[in-house]
Amino acid sequence: MHEESFFAEPRNWVAAAFIVFFLLFGRKLWGAIAALLDDRAVKIRAELDEAARLRTEAEAMLKDAQARRDSAVADAKQLLEGAKAEAARLAQAATADAEAAAHRREQMAMDRIAAAEKAAVDEVRTTAAEVATVAARRVIADALSAEADGRLIDTAIAQLPAALAQRRVA
Repeated sequence: MHEESFFAEPRNWVAAAFIVFFLLFGRKLWGAIAALLDDRAVKIRAELDEAARLRTEAEAMLKDAQARRDSAVADAKQLLEGAKAEAARLAQAATADAEAAAHRREQMAMDRIAAAEKAAVDEVRTTAAEVATVAARRVIADALSAEADGRLIDTAIAQLPAALAQRRVA
């Protein structure tokens, strides 16, 4: 078997070239890779700082929103309490108005009843006076003669000046 020398093998030459290449350009390549990684680290730190700043702003906005919400809830409670008080006041006023209207209607009904009673009494009196007049005419016509009529008329005429004098005094 024939053994070949170390330099005759192509794999050895590739490995040697690789080692020489890294010895010559490795430092520059390592520096470039390190610079890229450092730039990437700086960008990541900047993004983390920006994220922290945004988080702080978001927390501040959240606190502000919660404060505004609490204020809005308090305002809503005040409005609700005011509305309840206004509704109670309006209900009380409506009740008072209804009671006053009922009282007025009751008074109007009482006035109408009184007026109807007065009209009925007046009508009864008028009817009674008419009946009494008719009855008196019949009684007088039946009971008095022409001579008695004349005497009554003469007596009434004689008493007329005294009755007029009393009216003037009164």
